Amino acid sequence: FILAKKILLAVGMIFLVFVANAQIDTVSKEKIKEQEKFHSPKTATLLAIVPGAGQAYNRKYWKMPIVYATMGTCMYFAISNQKQFGRFKKAYMQRDNGEHDEFYGILSNEAIINNMDRNRKIRDYFIAGTVLLYALQIIDANVDAHLFYFDVGDNLSAAFYPQTFNHAYTRTPILGVGCTLNF
Repeated sequence: FILAKKILLAVGMIFLVFVANAQIDTVSKEKIKEQEKFHSPKTATLLAIVPGAGQAYNRKYWKMPIVYATMGTCMYFAISNQKQFGRFKKAYMQRDNGEHDEFYGILSNEAIINNMDRNRKIRDYFIAGTVLLYALQIIDANVDAHLFYFDVGDNLSAAFYPQTFNHAYTRTPILGVGCTLNF
């Protein structure tokens, strides 16, 4: 968990270095202001309410099938698990009323309850995944709209290489990763 925090902090710092030092050489500020009227991050975010529309507005057409495939897969499995949950719930209710069900002689009452709980839990995970992916595609559309005019020229590069550092207290060498950024 601590390692994940350190990695996230390092990625965030690298992102800030890119954003803070980025310069747009090829397009003048006046031209950007003029073009921003035609490509607005606010419009991209509002269009992203419909899945994939924000990506289309940002001319990232290749992302649209990914958005639909991931959200569609999550929704498919949520619906499928809801149907299975309904089958087991119906069987449990029939047994509770003293009737025979489709699992009579195959599953015990405990097995039916366990299957109901399992399908409910999996269904809830897939619903949460769908909501998360929906929010992620909105965020993606907004970020792409903000970086629409960002210059990604040949002079923009990053190089990672192994490097040794000395421990602050023991002065023993530690293997790490160095990074060189060129703008």
